[in-house]
Amino acid sequence: MPLFSKRKNGTIILNRREFKAQIRKILGISPGNIGVYEMALIHRSASIKLPDGSRANNERLEFLGDAILNSILSDFLFRNYQNASEGFMTKMRSKIVNRELINQLAVSIGLDKILVSNIPASSTTKKLYGNALEAFIGALFIDKGYVKTRKIFIENILKKHVDFQKLLTTNNDFKSLVFEWTQKRKLNLSFVNNEDYDFKSKKSVFTSTLLIEKTEYGKGLGTSKKEAEQEASCQAWNKINKNLTT
Repeated sequence: MPLFSKRKNGTIILNRREFKAQIRKILGISPGNIGVYEMALIHRSASIKLPDGSRANNERLEFLGDAILNSILSDFLFRNYQNASEGFMTKMRSKIVNRELINQLAVSIGLDKILVSNIPASSTTKKLYGNALEAFIGALFIDKGYVKTRKIFIENILKKHVDFQKLLTTNNDFKSLVFEWTQKRKLNLSFVNNEDYDFKSKKSVFTSTLLIEKTEYGKGLGTSKKEAEQEASCQAWNKINKNLTT
């Protein structure tokens, strides 16, 4: 029996035993509230119609999981890179939450096999899976709480599937990527840059806000204008790639 099947009225039929086994395999422990994991793996294209007429999918859990993921990564980097600067930790976190890596992580742990979506297989991209991973983290947080979520994500996902040495040497030119993307679509791209002086470090600190058609897409901080613009571009590129799936 397949993991999921669908009736003509749109109701999703779940082989709960198989699904629970898949979740246990990912987590390393038995899930408690299996229903919240089910919801985390229902893409908007396969939304369930509720009795009140509203439609349920994983978008709310994705919103929650995105915040939890950033908190876990900030905590992890702070503890494991004790002599690192704020700028270094911000860059590392940005590299990890880069959509390409998040999509790869989702596939590595098998979420691509249990995500419910009505998007044809020929057009399904890994971008859907990264969003599902964030929703899955949100579900894990609801089921197990922050401490266990942090431990499971770091031990079962982050350390097993992320090459930190490779990540340290990766230098993605996000500014060029965003520039090319806006050029192809004939959209206006601009940066609003500010320079402040940090009296403690006796150094200049730059902030940069990236705007596309006057809408903010990213904000960066750095010890140079170039560094700040690159951080803002990284945030913008992640946002662009995420929005392509919604």
